[in-house]
Amino acid sequence: MDGEFGFQHPVEVRFRDLDALGHVNHASFLTYFEIARTAYWMQLTGIRSVAALDFILARVECDYRNSISFPETLVVGVRCSKLGTRSFDLEYRALRGDGQVAALGRTVQVAYDYTTGQTRPIQLEVRSLLTRDLTPGAVGADAPGSEPGTTKLRERN
Repeated sequence: MDGEFGFQHPVEVRFRDLDALGHVNHASFLTYFEIARTAYWMQLTGIRSVAALDFILARVECDYRNSISFPETLVVGVRCSKLGTRSFDLEYRALRGDGQVAALGRTVQVAYDYTTGQTRPIQLEVRSLLTRDLTPGAVGADAPGSEPGTTKLRERN
């Protein structure tokens, strides 16, 4: 996950994010990624409401590198690293104020029609925007388990 992140979003660490030892709890990083992902998507696509989000989160990974304490402002970078027919991957890098990497992450998003409850192909306009942001050398493939055509999102146990 080397290289630059064209989109970067500041995220304030909240007191409520701390665990009993005074460090940011591991689960809070997923919220930081979510905040940055939403800001990235709104800037990329120009939507102004979360009601207009047209994807569903299918997978999330997080590698913790350095602890964070309060108060702190993180800078979370977001970029597209993989683009498929119905899904795309985003990578994240959360930097502490001193420039140290606090966490790295990846999510898989699937284009989704909330009305029908089915996956769908990524719209051409969105595909074009994601392609411009695609990490050099990235590959294009759908998320594991996806099939050609419109499919119901599989339930996971």
